[in-house]
Amino acid sequence: MEAIWLYKGVGRHVVLQDNVLLSMLLKACAKLPDLRLGKIVHCDIIKFGSPDCFVINGLINLYVKCGKMNCSRRLFDGLQQRNVVSWTNIISGCIQNDSSEEGLALFNQMRQENVRPSEYTVVSLLAGASRLGALHQGKWIHGCIVKNGICMNSFVGTGLLDMYVKCGEFIDACSVFNELSDVDLISWTAMVVGYTQKGYPIEALELFADKKWAAIVPNSVTIASVLSASAQLRYLFIGKSIHALGLKLGFEEYDVMKNALVDMYAKCSEMLEAKFVFESVSKKNVVTWNAMMAGCAQNNFGYECLALFRQMQAADCSPDAITVVSVLSASACLGALRHGCSLHVYAMKHAFLSNVYVSTALLNFYNKCGEANSARLVFNGMNEKNTVTWCAMMGGHGVHGDSADSIALFGKMLEEELHPNDVTFTNILSACGHTGMVTEGQKYFDVMSRDHGITPSMKHYACMVDMLARAGQLEDALKFIERMPIKPGVNIWGAFLHGCRIHSRLDLGEMAAQRVIELLPETADYYVLVSNFYALMGMWTEADNVRTLMKSRRLNKSPGLSLEFG
Repeated sequence: MEAIWLYKGVGRHVVLQDNVLLSMLLKACAKLPDLRLGKIVHCDIIKFGSPDCFVINGLINLYVKCGKMNCSRRLFDGLQQRNVVSWTNIISGCIQNDSSEEGLALFNQMRQENVRPSEYTVVSLLAGASRLGALHQGKWIHGCIVKNGICMNSFVGTGLLDMYVKCGEFIDACSVFNELSDVDLISWTAMVVGYTQKGYPIEALELFADKKWAAIVPNSVTIASVLSASAQLRYLFIGKSIHALGLKLGFEEYDVMKNALVDMYAKCSEMLEAKFVFESVSKKNVVTWNAMMAGCAQNNFGYECLALFRQMQAADCSPDAITVVSVLSASACLGALRHGCSLHVYAMKHAFLSNVYVSTALLNFYNKCGEANSARLVFNGMNEKNTVTWCAMMGGHGVHGDSADSIALFGKMLEEELHPNDVTFTNILSACGHTGMVTEGQKYFDVMSRDHGITPSMKHYACMVDMLARAGQLEDALKFIERMPIKPGVNIWGAFLHGCRIHSRLDLGEMAAQRVIELLPETADYYVLVSNFYALMGMWTEADNVRTLMKSRRLNKSPGLSLEFG
């Protein structure tokens, strides 16, 4: 900064005649960054100076930091003698300005000119490989580090493990982390963040709680990451403990921690706590609004989610794709067709439909509102479809009793070489069950584990019992339950009881009713199901006894309602 003061004051010509002072001046301009002053200095250098390689490198760095890559590239290409600083500046500039491929290509040219990379060069290259998810190039850079004898310090090590984490190679990331002789806050936090972001919350919490790193004091990013890990696991007690630690360390006013707290409490269904933290944020950004709206949508507070969306717009905070997904989910739960259609228009206007998650949420919304044709139009218009998209469309066909189309979609999904998951087979089995396609359902149940290696869950077993019971094959359904490798849950017996009610099988239904109440003695819905079964069988005394038992335990079933949302 002294160089700027001197340049602007009486020592302008002194600075222009001294390349060391010029380098300091350009470095200060880049740090601010002050493009206008940098251009003035550049003009003066051309007019009066005799710049050396260090001054040109300073100019390259200035234009890189100001995002003027064309200017920096022209200066770089005009250099007769490029040193490692020149190459590092232009490579890091490309990567910082979203041209990672060009940065990696420049490194090949650098090697051809036999310029040995520095630790700053390789860390920039690793950042580029991370952004591209280019594991092969990342491993190649790792080899260059070893080959050139670059010190594996915390700076280089953090770059390496960040690259491996973002490319999903946790075994290699752990190897790098364990080989670091000096693990500091940055490398430790990078590992915790990586585990959390890639869906390994247990490993993130284990690393955070490891006594080996007890001497490292976490920063706000570390705290936010382990809060996110707790949210993924719905570990409320651990989340509260981390909240307390964050307060103790003085991070209560950090936005990154508050956003993570809103998300954690919302995912743990503690909406009052989430609302309290949300309202304490004075300057809410899109992440804050999204965390609260997603929590409302996930916890069946649909109206509150829509109200928050209106407040967000009134606060001049621009919604993003995540916002639209949450509001569409809330609209689907409420059956708010007109509101969802408005969101469809909003998504088209703001080019959100190219986002696979927005389009998937939209077709799911139309399916839940009974608009099967609209859902199919959205599905057909999607350029990119993932497994969730196909599952949503199959589930929609199943809900509307169109199992043939659901099964046809499954076949097309396999042709696209997408791997079905457990939800895919839940949708297929449910569709077969609702349309009486027992043989096809049994075939897909066998295919699930045999061909796709998916272990049947309680949901899959419940679908099979429901399918057999609906079709009147109650003895087969009972044998299926008895052969289950896991203990039948209440949804299994509930599905069986429903079949007994449809086909007036009192002998089997009484046994199922007893099991249901034994498994969930505190849930009103199943008492009502059992009472209705007895009433349908004309056993009014037994039906009254179940209602009396329900009242003695102070259980109340929420009344049903129909929605008309504007």
